[in-house]
Amino acid sequence: MTVLDMFDLSGTVAIVTGASAGLGVAFARAFAEAGADVVLAARRTDRLRETAALVEETGRRALTVATDVADPQQCQELVDAAVAEFGHVDVLINNAGVGTAVPATRETPEEFRRVIDINLNGSYWMAQACGRVMGEGSSIINISSLLGITTASLPQAAYASSKAGVIGLTRDLAQQWGSRKGIRVNALAPGFFKSEMTDQYHEGYLDSQMPRVQLGRAGDPAELAATAVWLASPAGAYVTGQTIAVDGGFTIT
Repeated sequence: MTVLDMFDLSGTVAIVTGASAGLGVAFARAFAEAGADVVLAARRTDRLRETAALVEETGRRALTVATDVADPQQCQELVDAAVAEFGHVDVLINNAGVGTAVPATRETPEEFRRVIDINLNGSYWMAQACGRVMGEGSSIINISSLLGITTASLPQAAYASSKAGVIGLTRDLAQQWGSRKGIRVNALAPGFFKSEMTDQYHEGYLDSQMPRVQLGRAGDPAELAATAVWLASPAGAYVTGQTIAVDGGFTIT
C-alpha cells in the first residue's frame, strides 16, 4: 500500500449528519471523492437532495434520511436505514449542530437546552447507534469547535458548553471502544469556516477575529473535510481520542 493508497475510502460507507448545508456538504463531497458511499442526514430533506446530487456526480451512491439528531429513536432509524441499504457503516461524521449568541443573563432554559440537546446529546445518540453496528477499523469523527477550547468574544455559553462536552465525549468513547471494538473516535475543532452559522455573525465580527488567526484568513471547507478524510482513512489508523484544531492557529494565541 502506497501513502496515497492509505487515503482511499473505496468500499466504505460514511454517515454525515447536518448534511443539508455548509460544512456538511463539504464533508459529504470529500468522502465521496475519496471513494465512500454516503448516507446524508438532516432535517431539511429538500436540501439533502442537492447534496446527494453532488455525491452522485463523483460516481458514488447517496442515501438521504430525514433525521433530527436530538431524537435517539431517529438516530437509530438512520443507522438502521444505512445498514439496510449498504450492509454496513464504517464512518460517522457527527456534524449536525446549532449555535446561539445570547448573553448568559438573558438566555432561557429552552434556548440553552436546545443547543445541548442537538450538539452534545445528538452526537452521543448518533455515536451510540453507530457503535452498535460498526466493526473494527471504523471511525467516528465528532465536530467540536474552537469554542470548545477557548473563547472568541461572543456570548456563547450554550454553544461553548456543548462543544467542550463533545471533546469529553470523544475522549471517553475512544477509551471505551478502542481495544474492545476497534473503533477510533476523534474530534475536529474547526475555526472560522464559511457556513450558515458564520452568516449569522454581526457585521465586522469575523474581521475583528482575524488578528488571532496565525494564517491570517478564514478556512476553506475543503481543508476541514480533507482532515476528516485523513482521520477516517487508513492513514489515520493510529489516531484516536484526539481533538484536532483546524483553525489557522487561532487557539495558540
